[in-house]
Amino acid sequence: MRPWILEEVNYGHVKANPYHVAVLPMGATEPHNLHLPYGTDTYQVNAIARRACAEATAKGAKVVMLPAIPYGTETNMMNFPLAMNVLPSTLLAVFRDLIDSLGRHNVRRLVILNGHGGNDFKPFLRELYGRAGVHLFLCDWFRGLSADAHAEIFETRDDHAGEVETSLMLHIAPNLVARDAETGALRADAGATRATRLPSINKGWLSITRPWHLLTTNSGSGNPMKATAEKGKSMMDLLVSRLTESLVELSAAELDEKFPF
Repeated sequence: MRPWILEEVNYGHVKANPYHVAVLPMGATEPHNLHLPYGTDTYQVNAIARRACAEATAKGAKVVMLPAIPYGTETNMMNFPLAMNVLPSTLLAVFRDLIDSLGRHNVRRLVILNGHGGNDFKPFLRELYGRAGVHLFLCDWFRGLSADAHAEIFETRDDHAGEVETSLMLHIAPNLVARDAETGALRADAGATRATRLPSINKGWLSITRPWHLLTTNSGSGNPMKATAEKGKSMMDLLVSRLTESLVELSAAELDEKFPF
């Protein structure tokens, strides 16, 4: 039994060892180019959360990892088979119920660990602010937690199934990364994307929800060919270190009317 993973612990342990911080991993079920599994986002957030909660617990934090939610918003991926969509309004309802549960059980700090770029949870923090006395924190691991380090570890920029995600999967689940049996090369395309016909969108003056079947060839955005397990380990170590520090801080912080100020 790992006491920081709710799926594994029993009531006897929970009854005697109350938690201060809950971590909710948010994944997705969607294609990731031709070579990565549909559950890539969920594999990644689970791996990050498990290690960070373990290390935070070792440092005295009272933290628990909730079971991951393996679905996210896929409205712009629905032309790819078996992209499994859950609308933002549905996810908001799920969050509301889970927050009410945590508040009822006196767990007053929730970290939402998001691994799917199609999930936009910042509005949820505003709508659910103060609900059930639970303080909400959002961690998009591919944004704030690691954005400053991408250029130090990786050679290319991407946002879906490219060098970053492929490297992470080569580190945590290499058996699920498709390779050519003879050459060992990744069975993936180069992840090229198409520009729109509107310069205002291409320049970033206007934004849209991107239809991925028009933007990409096989759902990949970013070239995965320079990915390595070593790069994935470097990124994972960084993510875990930073999230662990955050969890230790949250667990130790005093809750009063001015928290977190």
